[in-house]
Amino acid sequence: MIPTIHLFDIDGTLVTGDGAGRRALMRVFDRRYGRPDALDRIVFHGATDRAIMREALLALAVAHDDAHVDAVLAEYVAELPELVGADGYRAHRGVLPLLEALDGRPGLALGLGTGNIEAGARVKLTPPDLNRFFPFGGFGSDAEDRAELLAIGAARGAARLGVARAACRVVVIGDTLRDVQAAHAIGAFCVAVATGGNTADELRAARAEVVVDSLDDPAAVAALTG
Repeated sequence: MIPTIHLFDIDGTLVTGDGAGRRALMRVFDRRYGRPDALDRIVFHGATDRAIMREALLALAVAHDDAHVDAVLAEYVAELPELVGADGYRAHRGVLPLLEALDGRPGLALGLGTGNIEAGARVKLTPPDLNRFFPFGGFGSDAEDRAELLAIGAARGAARLGVARAACRVVVIGDTLRDVQAAHAIGAFCVAVATGGNTADELRAARAEVVVDSLDDPAAVAALTG
């Protein structure tokens, strides 16, 4: 078996939470700048947390250096547990059985490939008890560019497997065009699921290798379990 690294996106792919993350950020922008509307024109699907913050700060014509981005994100993470808990962030259909089938397989490293900073990612995965499946990942706290954070996650997965990254097959599982594009940018195979940011037709047009309506689709299970 070729050593394989699976990198899962979170929002729209693993879980749904009815916009709790956006509402947490709105609270922060209201408190800091009196502008809960600062995020209204920003597309979250497939974007990284740091890129979202920088775009919003730029739109407000306020300081948008790394220190200010980090300060906003720290407040966001503090707000997130209450909203995620209230919304009852839940796993999408088929996610838990699939992860249980993949967990512990020899030659397979199961990780995250998400635009969420790691602290936020861990909060979002707590209500559905999914953190236990993902000991590593590439996160929005590693890089603002999605392809770059996926490359970091792949390198960490290879290290866990004890092999060179070049010897590994990398599979990215996501729900947006940005997931597909970033996967291809690092030479990865993409399983795209139409449970979040884009439709199945849009994901097919982006040339995702496998497109499914949910992660309990036999095609997704076959692609990920071999």
